Amino acid sequence: MNHSFSTLIFLSLLFSTVTIKAQLSEYVVGKINVVEIDNFIIVKAHVDNSELIFKNNLTYNLVGLKKSVSGNYSSNRQSGEFSLKPQESKDVSELRLSIQSDEEIKVYLFIKHEDILVSKDSLLILPTEKKEKKNEVVNEGEFVITGIVVDDVITKMGKDFHDYFYQAYITSGIKYPFIINIKEKPYLGRNSIVSIEVDDRKIYEFMPRPDEEFLKSAVKQTLQNINQYAKQRKLLLRNSRI
Repeated sequence: MNHSFSTLIFLSLLFSTVTIKAQLSEYVVGKINVVEIDNFIIVKAHVDNSELIFKNNLTYNLVGLKKSVSGNYSSNRQSGEFSLKPQESKDVSELRLSIQSDEEIKVYLFIKHEDILVSKDSLLILPTEKKEKKNEVVNEGEFVITGIVVDDVITKMGKDFHDYFYQAYITSGIKYPFIINIKEKPYLGRNSIVSIEVDDRKIYEFMPRPDEEFLKSAVKQTLQNINQYAKQRKLLLRNSRI
């Protein structure tokens, strides 16, 4: 079982923290709990069910992004399925991240019930001077993540595709309000398959080749498919509010 998080924060004075919550359901609540131990933070995904009924078909999605002083990003993403007994409260995942005083960490938690988002939480840890500073807490009714790409690739070809894609995505000036996941898994022989997913939906899939022109062509097709999905997604969200 994988991991998620709430917002109970025990961090040293080396860092300031900002938490942003958005609660879409009053019955199933996801939270990020964080504890600092030496140069590590332990992130726990905690979920509460306040109803007197069993809850199944629940999923969580945890994304941790760490930004170094040089501006480079590293990511850790975990997701999984779970269920809750009546009035049950439990941790569904735990994530251990190393952190230095000059690094920035962003953590996001999404809880879905039957593919519908019911709860989300986020945490931002910022580097600060080594002096006493109160934690800054921000609560907002809505929170939207934009422009995030998470990669889980295993080959140089997969990494090259991610780099080409990310560069094209950033220079396009468009930041979609959802996380784009680039995944790669082994296939027959020494081959692999790269898939691009949004909202747990497969947008595009292909077998990479060590050919820059081929990979950039796959990037172009991926961006076209994502743009089409974004339009359909926006229309569905608009119709659901009518």
